[in-house]
This record gives sequence, structure tokens and C-alpha cells, in this order.
Amino acid sequence: MSNPQQLRYSKEHEWLSAVEDGVATVGITEFAANALGDVVYAQLPDVGDTVTAGETCGELESTKSVSDLYSPVTGEITAANQDVVDDPSLVNSAPFEGGWLFKVRVAEEPKDLLSADEYTEFSGN
Repeated sequence: MSNPQQLRYSKEHEWLSAVEDGVATVGITEFAANALGDVVYAQLPDVGDTVTAGETCGELESTKSVSDLYSPVTGEITAANQDVVDDPSLVNSAPFEGGWLFKVRVAEEPKDLLSADEYTEFSGN
């Protein structure tokens, strides 16, 4: 499994794209998607919601369990991926592409996000 080098990662297994015009894209890692199993339901934050780094902002339900979704940054939600709500399996099949979860206008980025290599070492894969 290969974690894209251009992304940053949280220890809660979310990824964050580079911030462009103040907005970043968030999803869960392939490692997390595999650990969850087949995702069958996604509850994402709504546009306009404020999220805080490290706090719960939604949930993913799989055939194995329910998992909280954490925001890797503080900011305001600018988009939620309706494709994932309609077809949660995208989280498993394309976690770094079509399976992204939401976009956030970043107010503050935590200093403890990991590089791809650091995340690979942290997650053991």
C-alpha cells in the first residue's frame, strides 16, 4: 500500500491535501479503509459546519463496525462528498481519489500532521 507523498496524515488515519486558496480536502487512508472493511454508510459534516482538529465530525459504518470520523484541521466545511454518501464503497475502492470525504476552509493546521513516510512508519504498513 502506498500513501501519496503530497498528502499529510493524522494519527487518527485521515489524510489532508495541500491547502489551495485556503481550502483542503480530507479523506481516510487506505489503511483505515481496509481496517474498517466494506463501508456501507457515511455521515459527513454539513457545509457551513465548523470542525476542530482532533474532534469527531461524522462517522463511517462498515460491515465490521462503526468508526468516528475526526477532522485533521480546524475550519469551516465548504463541501461534503455526496458521491460517498450515495455510494459509501468509494471509501474502500478509491480512498485517495473519488472517496474523499469533505473539503474544509482551514483556519488552523495542527503541527503534528505526519508526512507519508512518517505515517507509513506509524501505521506499520
